[in-house]
Amino acid sequence: MIGPVIGPVIGAVIGRALRLAMALSCLAVPGAAMAQAYQCSAPATIGPLPRIEPDGPPVRTAIGGYVLAASWSPEYCRKGNTAASMQCSGANGRFGFVLHGLWPEAASGPSPQWCAALPMPSPALVRRNLCMTPVPWLLAHEWAKHGTCMAKRPEDYYAVSARLWRRLAWPDADRLSRKPDLTAGDLRAAFVEANLDWRPEQVGILASNTGWLREIQICMDRKFRPRPCPARMFGPPGAATLKIWRGL
Repeated sequence: MIGPVIGPVIGAVIGRALRLAMALSCLAVPGAAMAQAYQCSAPATIGPLPRIEPDGPPVRTAIGGYVLAASWSPEYCRKGNTAASMQCSGANGRFGFVLHGLWPEAASGPSPQWCAALPMPSPALVRRNLCMTPVPWLLAHEWAKHGTCMAKRPEDYYAVSARLWRRLAWPDADRLSRKPDLTAGDLRAAFVEANLDWRPEQVGILASNTGWLREIQICMDRKFRPRPCPARMFGPPGAATLKIWRGL
């Protein structure tokens, strides 16, 4: 359970987060949450969610900022991930960037995780968010690992995540993949061009060991404003060669 000191602090943080995210949502471009989900249609029903087992110890600490992580779906799907999945089969639409998750970051030291044994989301709630994160298990996992450090209900965690997701415009990575001598700096520049409040140092990139784009990680402060990414999250420098698997 969340301790007597940390509990009220987290409650105040998520309260501010919800109010700010609702305000930000008024600035969003209509339909932006669907900009990377082409003809997405969620399944009529989804089965029971699997049991989520912690992959590390609980860490209950004050929140110093946040990261919004967006995975490049074609790179995930090209690795032979099951064709039966919503994300990769094409039966429910095609996907570009998808929301991996919204993660609280500590001011220093290990990040908050696995903060409380709170109720898991219902299949109906997960289904409503599948065009943003087209993996039921992942939605449940992100709530259990990260969301329980921010909110008491999965509905609130997903609401903040969705509003932040709508706030951002994602670069046309399919077009960028055709650019000769593409670099990590080119991708950051494309993100900044589409989101004028941001700067390159606030955009982290996760790439494979062979230079293929896996994820963009957007760094924010406690009020969800842009902040520089820590060195461990910034990823390849601007001049580093970057490859993007098209697959769309």
